[in-house]
Amino acid sequence: MKVYHCISDFKEVQHPIVTIGTFDGVHLGHQAIFQQMKAEAKACGGETVVITFFPHPRLVLYQDSIDLKFINTQEKKLERLQRAGIDHLIIIPFTREFSRNSSEKFISNYVVKYVHPYKIIIGYDHHFGKNREGNLHLLERVKDKYGFKVEEVPPYFVKDVAVSSTRIRNLLHEGNVREANEMLGYEYAIAGKVVHGNNIGHSIGFPTANIEIANEYKLIAANGVYACRVLVDGKMYKGMSNIGVRPTVDHGNLTIEINIFNFDKNIYGQTIVIQFVDRMRDEKKFKNLEALKDQLKKDKKMSISIL
Repeated sequence: MKVYHCISDFKEVQHPIVTIGTFDGVHLGHQAIFQQMKAEAKACGGETVVITFFPHPRLVLYQDSIDLKFINTQEKKLERLQRAGIDHLIIIPFTREFSRNSSEKFISNYVVKYVHPYKIIIGYDHHFGKNREGNLHLLERVKDKYGFKVEEVPPYFVKDVAVSSTRIRNLLHEGNVREANEMLGYEYAIAGKVVHGNNIGHSIGFPTANIEIANEYKLIAANGVYACRVLVDGKMYKGMSNIGVRPTVDHGNLTIEINIFNFDKNIYGQTIVIQFVDRMRDEKKFKNLEALKDQLKKDKKMSISIL
């Protein structure tokens, strides 16, 4: 996948098949669009082009909001687009000035001028341009004027529910990672550096790796105990993770920690990836460490069963 951080750097290709969006999650709905793009490109001898934006428009337009959290970091989003088999990715720097472009001006002065699309394929609910006024109807109205074709990809359903980034974010806020994963098409994950904790887990036979998240806009699933997989040094392990404030031992700030099964290596300072499979229970306060230890034994048994 060729990546362009300025749309004017894009080199003309034969029959560009184009889509536009922020693609938070790169979920099954997005993947359906990419599959249709690749099929169209193969049929006409063209190449696929994804146009996206950075920073995310909401970070520029709604800076005062405290709820700006996203399923994937920019780095992980690019990895997902790479895996989707996209030929070209154009990342347009999103600014307040850029946001003032009308939908037609965006199509004419950016997409048509630099990419010359053969066909634009968008999802059923996609909007773009100033005040999100651009949509399928706008594209249908101007397609002959600018010489491109248009296609809309219908919603992708999982268990009779249309897949969307908003729906997935809501599921993660509820802790429902199982259903979120079904819509993502992969397991929701958190990457972070292992930092020192208070070693209480080690003292009761359940040592944990405490994770520090560098990206403040990464969406963290609801507090609770989860069955997980964890990637360390390129190898996948089973484990269980706690997201919360550790009320039995701490009452402090939000922490993310994972007990990796059958693992005893020193990984302080390393970056690991926790993949969340299912939420097993709420975080709760126990009367003492022995009661906590008994519960952790049950949690481990359940986690192994789930995994």
